[in-house]
Formats: sequence, structure tokens, C-alpha cells
Amino acid sequence: MEQPSPPASLPKYLAEGLPKQDTETLDEVQRYIEALIEYRDQSVDTDGLPETAEPVDRPDNTEKGTVVKEKVTCGDASCKCASGDPADMHGPYLYRYYRENGTMKSEYVGKPSSE
Repeated sequence: MEQPSPPASLPKYLAEGLPKQDTETLDEVQRYIEALIEYRDQSVDTDGLPETAEPVDRPDNTEKGTVVKEKVTCGDASCKCASGDPADMHGPYLYRYYRENGTMKSEYVGKPSSE
């Protein structure tokens, strides 16, 4: 059996360094990688969400992360939403919070169907 080729996306220092490791170290690296992927794919802890975010249960949701209902400001300084008062904010809208490369991100999902 021939040694496998690394993926083209693998940085050179890893592509050159990994084959030099013993089997025990490679097993540890594999466990670390699996744990890191699991960590990045987990739902976002509600403690890390904005105060105005309200998690919603979406059984049809196959995406990673946590879907929340959230009121937002539009960014227009002359709009009454700029005060930050939840009563003056726009929405609610659905956003999905997730981790990507260890950083929490969000993306717009849409308007809640019951609104």
C-alpha cells in the first residue's frame, strides 16, 4: 500500500509534518481533530447570544447552530430603533447563530411564519 497523498488544501507544514509523527501521536491528533469539529458544530450556548435573542425550536432545521427570534436595529441613526429600546426595534426576525473556525457568526434566516 502506498502512503496517501494529503489534500491540496492542507497547509504545507502539516502535509510535511504529519507523516513524520508516530502512530500514537497521529491517533491523538485524530482525536483532537474530531473533538475540534464537534466543538465547532455544536449549538451556540444561549449565554453567548445577544440579550434580545429568543431561541426557537425548529424541527425542520437541518443546519448547524441555534435559531433565534431577534429584534434588531437597522443601522439608520435617525430611525427610532437606534435608541436600542426593544419596543422600537425592527422584527422579530429569525437568525441562525453558529460557530465557524471557532468564531460565533450569525446569518439571517427569515421572518417567523407565525408573525
